[in-house]
Amino acid sequence: MARNLNFPYFPLPPQGYQQSYFAELVRAISIYMQNQQSPGEGRNTFSVFTELQTDDYALERGAIFNHSGYVKVSELNTPHARGSSASGAIGTITVITT
Repeated sequence: MARNLNFPYFPLPPQGYQQSYFAELVRAISIYMQNQQSPGEGRNTFSVFTELQTDDYALERGAIFNHSGYVKVSELNTPHARGSSASGAIGTITVITT
């Protein structure tokens, strides 16, 4: 379902520069940018997401990601770490074979 956006009127340019035309154009572009940055409603019967991130690193709240085959929603208080590993050593071991 498409978002219900009101597209701004973009005026036709005059032959020469006119301050009023430029002001109308800036206003129309500002309205367009506000519409694009505002979240909208969505209702889908089928969706395909390709190349989803496998963790929530650097995602905004509410973004989706794939975590071990499950689609999850990024929340600020429930991190899904990118991965962790550790290694260490204590002392040495000598193996003698005869």
